Amino acid sequence: MLNLRNIAIIAHVDHGKTTLVDKMLIAGKLFKDHEVPGELILDNNDLERERGITIIAKNVSVRYKDVKINIIDTPGHADFGGEVERVLNMADGVLLLVDAFEGPMPQTRFVLQKALQLGLKPIVVINKVDKPNCRPEEVYEAVFDLMFALDATEEQLDFPVVYGSAKNGWMGPDYKTPAEDVTYLFEQIIRHIPAPKVSDGSLQMLVTSLDYSSYTGRIAIGRLQRGSLTSNMPVSLIKRDGTVLKSKVKEVFVFEGFNRLKVDKVEAGEIAAVTGIEGFEIGDTIADAENPEALPGIAIEEPTMSMLFTINDSPFFGKEGKFVTSQKIRERLEKELERNLALRVKETGTADSFMVFGRGVLHLSILIENMRREGFELQIGQPQVIIKEIGGKRHEPVEELTIDLPEEFSGKAVEAVTLRKGELMKMEPKGDRMHLEFIIPSRGLIGLRNYMLTATQGEAVMAHRFLEFQPYKGTIPGRSNGAIIALETGTAIPYSINNLQDRGIFFIEPGEEVYEGQVIGENNRPGDLAVNVTKTKKLTNMRSSGADDKMKIAPAKKLSLEEALEYIQEDEYVEVTPKSIRLRKIHLKASERERYKKAKDSA
Repeated sequence: MLNLRNIAIIAHVDHGKTTLVDKMLIAGKLFKDHEVPGELILDNNDLERERGITIIAKNVSVRYKDVKINIIDTPGHADFGGEVERVLNMADGVLLLVDAFEGPMPQTRFVLQKALQLGLKPIVVINKVDKPNCRPEEVYEAVFDLMFALDATEEQLDFPVVYGSAKNGWMGPDYKTPAEDVTYLFEQIIRHIPAPKVSDGSLQMLVTSLDYSSYTGRIAIGRLQRGSLTSNMPVSLIKRDGTVLKSKVKEVFVFEGFNRLKVDKVEAGEIAAVTGIEGFEIGDTIADAENPEALPGIAIEEPTMSMLFTINDSPFFGKEGKFVTSQKIRERLEKELERNLALRVKETGTADSFMVFGRGVLHLSILIENMRREGFELQIGQPQVIIKEIGGKRHEPVEELTIDLPEEFSGKAVEAVTLRKGELMKMEPKGDRMHLEFIIPSRGLIGLRNYMLTATQGEAVMAHRFLEFQPYKGTIPGRSNGAIIALETGTAIPYSINNLQDRGIFFIEPGEEVYEGQVIGENNRPGDLAVNVTKTKKLTNMRSSGADDKMKIAPAKKLSLEEALEYIQEDEYVEVTPKSIRLRKIHLKASERERYKKAKDSA
């Protein structure tokens, strides 16, 4: 039996998890002396590198002395909880990484709770102890209190603590004296994380992850609970609904460093990748060919938000994208369902639209961003939270929200969240900042981040996690300002934009192509305003002094995909293409919008 440890890393966004993994990989001598690895080695997806967040859980392994350590990197966002829940099944222990100033955050709590429920042994790593005004001792107390609050067992509460700075490449027992390297962390992992428990019996492996290779097809990844796997071995595939299919393993691999290493045989306790099995899904069990026994499946929390995905039917459709038909969008969503466990897709009454359900705006916007990068064009409706009937009453998802911000802005934050039906639960100073905790309906979070960043000059740090369904809290005021809408299709003329600047903020630059019904700005007042920005200046043969003074046009406000999704109202779409993100009215013509408004008012 190989001397083995399987460990998952849990951390909040930006607490230094991927940087720590980098340093562990380097310490594990994964690179030859002449190789210079980059940073954030594991964030190999473009989106992950740009946003500095982990979206997809990944496996790598490091060897220290004679022990192989399988490291599972987990996403820190509650929106990717589906990823977290399935990968924790492969681990025997967790590294809980917390920032020495910020301490445990809501998303950390979410993943940690899952790990403690599974009975995993934690090691706490307090990172960034080189930061000014860090407070490692207080953070240690906060972690202990959090684990106690999450019903950790006595054994789990007796956790070892490692202090260090992943950025500077050291981990040690004391934050006041920097160590040479990260070997102290390896020693703690070997001492405190148990080797995999292997039960006797026939083959059992739960498929917890998927990969795809254009050479071998779909690859099943999971941890071997019992028995052993060899190449060309006949097996049974037990589906989640209990049906058993006979199948055959073609090749088996283990993780060695970053790569998959082909082996003849894998023993129980190891994390393996298997090719050759057809028709499997996450949550299925690969079992013995003669006596198949299923493992318990993976329970995933329900989605809390939905968006309408529809084909792009704007006047500019097909100009930038390769995939514009509903058939292509359907195929892409079905492919996503295979690996994205927290996602649901439902047909609507029409062939060209789909309702897509997910864990939050970020969860769904990552899917949309990936689709546009692959060459898709589509339109997205306003995000809607899922309302449930419980005991004859309407219930909606409620979240726990924390905001850290400078003290002078705390009044504005409390006012904004209270307006959105949020309740202030806790308010305490943390260094020179104020720490606020609220309970708020998921609906109230839509558009809140934008407002907060503007109101606090970019200083607010917000985090939230799903709590439960509670009785419906009543209406929440939406966007108070109306939209500025293009009246005609054509090119936006600087002269026209200049003359209309006092009416609001524009989302378009001079010289940009616009179409009738496109939302090109935000009105300063309630109510929509249709304007003609394609109108050129009428020339006369008279000259007047000062008529041609230089125009000063304010820079356009460019919305990111998440900002656009949070900004739109129910009568608007976000048009997403590989190169552009535009806002538009669902009904492009003014007469149609008027008819829709009348029908809605009379309903």
